[in-house]
Amino acid sequence: MAAGAAAADPATTHEVAMTSIRPFSLRRGRLEGSRSMRWRGAGLVLVLAAGCAPSEEAAGPIQPGPDAQRQALEAFVGAEAGDVIEFAAGRFSFDTTLSLDVPGVTVRGAGMEQTILDFSNQAAGSGGEGILVTADDFTVEDLAVFNSRSDGIKVEGTSNASFRRVFVNWEGEPSTENGAYGLYPVQVDGVLIEDSKVRGSSDAGIYVGQSSRIVVRRNETWENVAGIEIENSTAADVYENHAHHNTGGLLVFSLPELPVKNGRDIRVWNNRVVENNHPNFGKPGAIVSEIPAGSGLILMASDNVDVYGNEFRDNQTANVSIVSYLATGRPYEDPAYDPFSEGISIHHNTFAGGGAQPEGSLAELAVPLIGAPLPDIVFDGIVNPERLQDGQLPAEARIYVENNGDADFVNLDLGVAMAGGQPNIDRDLSRYAGSLPQPPGEVALGGP
Repeated sequence: MAAGAAAADPATTHEVAMTSIRPFSLRRGRLEGSRSMRWRGAGLVLVLAAGCAPSEEAAGPIQPGPDAQRQALEAFVGAEAGDVIEFAAGRFSFDTTLSLDVPGVTVRGAGMEQTILDFSNQAAGSGGEGILVTADDFTVEDLAVFNSRSDGIKVEGTSNASFRRVFVNWEGEPSTENGAYGLYPVQVDGVLIEDSKVRGSSDAGIYVGQSSRIVVRRNETWENVAGIEIENSTAADVYENHAHHNTGGLLVFSLPELPVKNGRDIRVWNNRVVENNHPNFGKPGAIVSEIPAGSGLILMASDNVDVYGNEFRDNQTANVSIVSYLATGRPYEDPAYDPFSEGISIHHNTFAGGGAQPEGSLAELAVPLIGAPLPDIVFDGIVNPERLQDGQLPAEARIYVENNGDADFVNLDLGVAMAGGQPNIDRDLSRYAGSLPQPPGEVALGGP
């Protein structure tokens, strides 16, 4: 284990400062509070209908039953800053998205195994997310979201989103028809995802995209296409997670043609990334549909990434892959995009098994060159020729691999191979010794 693997908790200070926190209550058929309300989707019809028949006085958590959806929609639409919307234990049935656009709200259940919000009955055109949030300082905790048509919980374009002890699940066998993302913060500054679980997503179980200041810790993901994905994001700490029996366990990607580009400064440590060999059931055309079954950690086109203290085991394509976006063969038109993986350090990890049954495009490129099994750490060898100085990359752009026990390694030199030349296959780890000159630092999350 690397020195510093037991570093101080980088997210203990991430608590939303709320004054006058109050549970939401219903009073005689009207919404408590005077804020002008924005109606959303199918909730408009249900809430207006509710106004024709005043409800009994209700306080405390929303209870399961035929009136639960109406009460939940009223609570979400009528929420004010500082509200806590509570659900009791039990299984709730919804046929529409629960949407929130008010800052400083907490949505809370009685436990992620006890409170289940089931969206199996969502109609086409109802939005598709289970919960959709477009407001700052949001917290969701101690509940489950099942069977949403689209994403489980999506938070978009905000600051400070916390997911604690949340379970997102698509019941039954994993299917292409399942929703894409389980926990899905996108374009968020300040993300905390902890002690949560996701199963069955057809894209990524935990997906953090185009975001900054991110902590993803102590989560479990299984039977997703990608277990955990950090995409086009900056400053992320990903640690103490268990990613197993996904198609790919953990992805750190940067993709072109997105508003926020070129992710960097990521730390990945003390995770268990094991037996991610599930057949790929991603939707055709999605980038994850091309992930080979048997992928442990894939680093693609992200910079300044420090990977240490992890367990990689029995991922049957490759335990760790470091690749350029160019290796996908996908065209793009984005002059600001950097497709190369640069400044990668893989050190003090443990490896066992893996590489014996490689699949997908990586296998098609690598096996003719080196055969199978593939080594524990596979680098495609595609580098930016414009950064070479006397045939060498500058220190901040190099790949560093050291102190990983008896793990083996290969540089495939695929840039030359894909151009029709004779690649210079390199397995000599001594050429890759060293460490990042400016490794990413601890992510600090604060209140608003």
